[in-house]
Amino acid sequence: MGCCCCFDFHSKKVSREPSSAVKKHCSQERLLGVSNPEVLNSSGKVEEGLKRSQLNHSLPSLERSGTNKWLGKHHLNRGLVKDSKETSGVAEPDKVNGGIKACSRVPVKQTYHEVRSEDVDGNKIINQYVRGCKLGMGSYGKVVLHRSISDHRLYALKIFHKSRLRKIRVAPTETALMDVQREVDIMKLLDHPNIVRLEELIDDPESDNFYMVLEYVEGRAMFEGCGPPGGIGESTSRRYFRGILAGLIYLHNHNIVHGDIKPENLLVTAEGQIKIGDFGRSRIFEDGNDMMRRSPGTPVFSAPECCLGAAYHGKAADIWALGVTLYCMLLGRYPFFGETLQKIYEKIVNEPLFLPEEMNKDLKLLLAGLLCKDTNQRLSLDAVALHPWVCKGYGPLEHKTAKSGQIIAKKYDIFNGQEHGLELSNLR
Repeated sequence: MGCCCCFDFHSKKVSREPSSAVKKHCSQERLLGVSNPEVLNSSGKVEEGLKRSQLNHSLPSLERSGTNKWLGKHHLNRGLVKDSKETSGVAEPDKVNGGIKACSRVPVKQTYHEVRSEDVDGNKIINQYVRGCKLGMGSYGKVVLHRSISDHRLYALKIFHKSRLRKIRVAPTETALMDVQREVDIMKLLDHPNIVRLEELIDDPESDNFYMVLEYVEGRAMFEGCGPPGGIGESTSRRYFRGILAGLIYLHNHNIVHGDIKPENLLVTAEGQIKIGDFGRSRIFEDGNDMMRRSPGTPVFSAPECCLGAAYHGKAADIWALGVTLYCMLLGRYPFFGETLQKIYEKIVNEPLFLPEEMNKDLKLLLAGLLCKDTNQRLSLDAVALHPWVCKGYGPLEHKTAKSGQIIAKKYDIFNGQEHGLELSNLR
């Protein structure tokens, strides 16, 4: 029953009678519509090194999970919905949500009823979605592969129990329910080829279940199955990095801080395109005020200013995490790591950045700029998009910005390491 390859959607009849289980844990409440602008963050769990096995919490490929037989001739999740033509630019806003301009061109479908049933083989069905295999577990719920009876496409359903979310205390006055609601509010706004898309929300007030229907990324986790030991190679790293950078520029241009950029939250499609996922620690900010007070999602990706317990700028912290991610892609390890949370923070704040002597100068300057401990000297995303290492073989990363292109170019032209306090002789 749990093996996807045993399923056949072309010959089985489906029973659409509601299951009595729907009423078992009635919440009499909708999650949709609950609003909380505060950011909720990390559990503080210490990670014990960068292993590829740790990077498999994301949605797995169909080849690895053995779902091809289950999917039949419709196993390719492409071509049924028009792809976005956006690159790293900003979609025109078409609505306003809580004072924040939305950037999603197609509204997310919201469904307020849940019908649970089974087909003749016992495969569970939620509305039009037939259950496949389990893809992973998160902090608050699980992710399960489903196939839609209506369009035959694959979707990843994040499944939560509202009663459980209310019981999980993530801060003195906040629960996990608020955490999930913030993720929903943000993902409803987004439409970009480098960001996992939210397709539908299912929230029946008579049911304890809440579902986020996400596009299924038919590929792999970013570090899986490619590159030499200790990294994925400079060429692949550059290609992936440009995709992450494009998605992050889009988020920041729409006043959104991701809050947990790391390899585990980055997926690669079958075509090799990067998708940013997991917005559980993200936050929308207004009027250019991106100040945050909680630590980011994962300690080893935390910026120095986040380790001091004071307020910090969320966008600058995202840029630091982007630098740690690039460092991991290139070298296969974290730039700063310790056996305890305290040791990790001490190294992030005080230890100089190590870069191999054989690394080329452009790449050294890029990493030093991203991982600069002084937020005033840390590279901006606009400068990163014009960096020679990023542009090599591709050209500048095109994106829209509030600044003029001339200002961006001028800012990068004066960047020579010394201007930003990044002399290579100071790096060990």
